[in-house]
Amino acid sequence: MSPGGRTNCLRRLESQGMWPCVGVSSKGPARGTEAEEPSLDPKPILELPLETLVQKLQDEELSVESVLCSYLEEALKVHQEVNCLTDFLGECEEQLQALKKLRKTERGLLYGVPVSLKDPYDCKGHDSTCGLTQFLEKPAAKDGVIVQVLKAQGAIPFVKTNIPQTLYSFDCSNPIYGQTLNPLNLKKTPGGSSGGEGALLAKGGSILGMGTDTAGSIRVPASFCGICGFRTTGYRLSLSGVSSAVKGKISVTTVAGPMARDVESLALCLRALLSEDMHRLDPTVPFMPFREEVYSSNQRLRIGFCETDGFTQPSPSMARAVRLTSRLLQDAGHQVIPFSIPHIKYAVKHLFEGGLFADGGATLLEKLEGDIVDPCIKGMVNWLRLPDLLKCFLAWILKYTEPRASHTCEEIRGVGTPKKLWEQHAAVQEYQQKFIAKWRSLDLDVLLMPAMDPAFHICYSEIGTDIASYTGLYNILNFPAGVVPVTTVTPQDEEELAFYTGYYRDNLSNTGDDHAIHTIGLVVLVTNITDEFRAPASPAQGRGCGVEGACRAGASPGPARRPAAGPAPSQAPPRRRRFEVPIRQIESINYEGNNLAAPRGAAAERSRGIRPQIALSLPK
Repeated sequence: MSPGGRTNCLRRLESQGMWPCVGVSSKGPARGTEAEEPSLDPKPILELPLETLVQKLQDEELSVESVLCSYLEEALKVHQEVNCLTDFLGECEEQLQALKKLRKTERGLLYGVPVSLKDPYDCKGHDSTCGLTQFLEKPAAKDGVIVQVLKAQGAIPFVKTNIPQTLYSFDCSNPIYGQTLNPLNLKKTPGGSSGGEGALLAKGGSILGMGTDTAGSIRVPASFCGICGFRTTGYRLSLSGVSSAVKGKISVTTVAGPMARDVESLALCLRALLSEDMHRLDPTVPFMPFREEVYSSNQRLRIGFCETDGFTQPSPSMARAVRLTSRLLQDAGHQVIPFSIPHIKYAVKHLFEGGLFADGGATLLEKLEGDIVDPCIKGMVNWLRLPDLLKCFLAWILKYTEPRASHTCEEIRGVGTPKKLWEQHAAVQEYQQKFIAKWRSLDLDVLLMPAMDPAFHICYSEIGTDIASYTGLYNILNFPAGVVPVTTVTPQDEEELAFYTGYYRDNLSNTGDDHAIHTIGLVVLVTNITDEFRAPASPAQGRGCGVEGACRAGASPGPARRPAAGPAPSQAPPRRRRFEVPIRQIESINYEGNNLAAPRGAAAERSRGIRPQIALSLPK
């Protein structure tokens, strides 16, 4: 880009009311100068790992303006391709100017780092919609606690990212902002519910993001997009100022957590968040700083190895990734011990699903009243809307025809009364103690398990209800869990997936790409000891580097291969748009460019001018 090109790009966006220009006077550059923004090539900045970027910002080798402008421009490019943004946080310019006035001793751990936020994070003056029209035009009165802590540590929140409607989906689509696509394959979903974060980070439009996790909402997008994500222990980070479609869940713990491209970035983010500021702003969060001695330890670990949970048969790539990682960890000197998940069917069907829909879905349906139901949650909503009598009849039939189904009529209707809610909570606590007892009997430090992959086709994510056993289990246990990239899906994996039958006559062949797609295979690490990633020693690197580093020595993620044709998602008429853009451009980006079927006839007329995507491209 020519000198001042980025400035001109941002200014033209600003002139159309689409994107405020950062670090540039609205009157234009001064005579004899291109602009206030440094005319730097953004590529070297975007390629820096977070730790290096922070150091260069602290040492003033890079200006805060150049870093923020580089990521603004890249986020715009990524959004044009995958439709991952919902809002621009224009106050980032004021924060940038305030940061420049700080003395070096006053700068936080994340000084000058652009941070993206999942849609539910409250930012003063901005909506936190959860993809629901009920939450539109209700801007937050103040920043949420996590956003305040990030700003206190010098981070600059600059965009908010897309989510599925209600957050109850492993897809990423809603009637307000539309469908987010997987940057590795535009026919695939990036996962949910933190799918916008996963897509933006995977494509380099952000260097650090914040997500939330109820059933794998951080870990599934991390798996599908080939990045790292971390589910913290419940109540370790404040949820004050984090919106939700359904609050008050007792037995299924919703948490906040960081997402990034490497483990070191997650650790740096947690160092910043687990500060006195967190406890001061939300006294219900205990003050427990990041345990550096645990993270940097070179101690040999006892690692539980679990290739399958016994409920959902892992896909070929899932199983292979765990076996590969197990071998690498053993080569690094760690002990790997076989581990089986106790009472998994009971945990998934009774504790997890029962806790997720403890009221029979009544609260969720209430939030959808008068709203358009997005295709990615339509099956779930249709089921919840069935009369209780019909639900009970279907449950009775499935009890004898579907081996996986085991709900009672009472569970189908919802736990209901406070007494029943507490009985279920007591059952969860009992299961937790049994799981911990088995863990301790083997003297384990961490547990190695598959993550959900390969990525699903768009609008095919409702299959994830049962395969969520690999992620939702740890929201029941309230254990911290992380996902790291290990390897890529191979042609052999795809061939084996075509013959996948599962333990309960499942059929996952439609999640593949007819032997053509190559996405990212990952593993899950779980520990009930500490939130920090334990750091296994790697002889190849000569230092404690975490499983991510140990795996990197043997197998690094490769590029995605050519995409294959997938089913076109149905298009729901949207409610509203955020930015004024010619409709032909949006159709070009979201339909022609992705080979997706654009609406025709009456559907096209209804959607004309109110497409949900916020395509921020310049007019042709």
